[in-house]
Amino acid sequence: MAKLTTRTEDYSKWYNELVVKSDLAENSGVRGCMVIKPYGYAIWEKMRDEMDKKFKETGHQNAYFPLFIPKSYFEAEEKNAEGFAKECAVVTHYRLKTDPNNPKKLIVDPEAKLEEELIVRPTSEAIIWNTYRGWIQSYRDLPILINQWANVVRWEMRTRLFLRTAEFLWQEGHTAHATKNEAIEETEKMLHVYADFAENFMAMPVIRGIKTESERFAGADRTYCIEALMQDGKALQAGTSHFLGQNFGKAFDVKFTTNEGKIEHAWGTSWGTSTRLMGALIMTHSDDLGLVLPPTLAPIQVVIVPIFRSDEQLEEINTVVDKLQKELKLKGISVKYDDRKENKPGWKFAEYELKGVPVRIAIGPKDLENGTVELARRDNLTKETQPLEGLENYIETLLTTIQKDIYAKAEKYRDENMTKVDSYEEFKKVLEEKGGFILAHWDGTAEEEAQIQEETKATIRCIPLNNDLEDGISMVSKKPSKQRVIFAKAY
Repeated sequence: MAKLTTRTEDYSKWYNELVVKSDLAENSGVRGCMVIKPYGYAIWEKMRDEMDKKFKETGHQNAYFPLFIPKSYFEAEEKNAEGFAKECAVVTHYRLKTDPNNPKKLIVDPEAKLEEELIVRPTSEAIIWNTYRGWIQSYRDLPILINQWANVVRWEMRTRLFLRTAEFLWQEGHTAHATKNEAIEETEKMLHVYADFAENFMAMPVIRGIKTESERFAGADRTYCIEALMQDGKALQAGTSHFLGQNFGKAFDVKFTTNEGKIEHAWGTSWGTSTRLMGALIMTHSDDLGLVLPPTLAPIQVVIVPIFRSDEQLEEINTVVDKLQKELKLKGISVKYDDRKENKPGWKFAEYELKGVPVRIAIGPKDLENGTVELARRDNLTKETQPLEGLENYIETLLTTIQKDIYAKAEKYRDENMTKVDSYEEFKKVLEEKGGFILAHWDGTAEEEAQIQEETKATIRCIPLNNDLEDGISMVSKKPSKQRVIFAKAY
């Protein structure tokens, strides 16, 4: 099995190789689009199922809205339309026909031109708020708490598996409320749902914060985010939650009668995460041998590899493994027994290291004599001998320990790569030599923000929630500042 390029050699190449060699995804025949393979999709399903559970626990329901959005709907909210215009795929015709000059070739039928062009959804606010207009008449109809699991298309010029593709999978929540405070409360609630999922399920520490005006979602009054730090010192936006104000309520004339009999426009939110989380998962935890998966997301939590020289030995091992598998499955632990004869144990060990299986058990004739197994942890590559008796209980506890240890390692890296700086010169030096999250003063203007981005490629990732107030001087303009914000280069 060919070794991966190491992270220190070429981080980007390491990532691309790992995604493909670990059987997560591959490029497709469609420019910028990917095929998510079964192993990768199994991880996404676990993410999806856990988030879906959290959404429903907070009162949201799933629905589905059209893939195509009439151009006039899309134009209704100007900032939203302007923000996504360059990424839109547009449908103009609805039929093909045979080329009269070449019977084997199909051409667009010029007579089948659509009366109104359709946008392939880059995001669904327009089609959903146009629908809400028919659902909302009274305060009694509110709140509406809807989530959609779907695919979207954003015509990216530079694509990368999971991190940035022309088509990707995601969920998008869209809610309507009677008051501003209710909408803000919803926006913040969903941000914390995302953060809880990232930290307790993905074992990925995140910073919760608010985006600056220039980084705000197009059409929102305020954008909240969770930001994670990857092992190459770059930030990755892992989820966003937007307070839309009454922008879409007004754009689509979504009005309701209040309890006092007044007519008002509805207040809105939208929030989303995507298969980009797969990229975040890989780059937060994995190493030069392959994936490192937290047990909560591993399609296979335990793999058992028999060590044998004869069919008789394999039969003896099978009897013991059959009992162990049943005991593990009763505890809700996913387990695979790899008794293939065509591959040697060493090859199998490397395969499951590459795929990030949290726990590997090796069992041979001597282990049967001793009533033990060899148990290997993927996260820290340690091995130990454990008795077969009560092994299912030990593994159940061990998986919890691995989950905590993976988070602790990622948190330690994040904390060690957060640096406070007070001058622009120091900022540039840290950015170049170390990277990571840089906490620095900023004067609050879009001009200074744009200058820093142009000169260093670093952006303000967020203004942390509950940020400590601290008098200081902004790096570039030298104007007074009341707090530090987080800068980083980002994906």
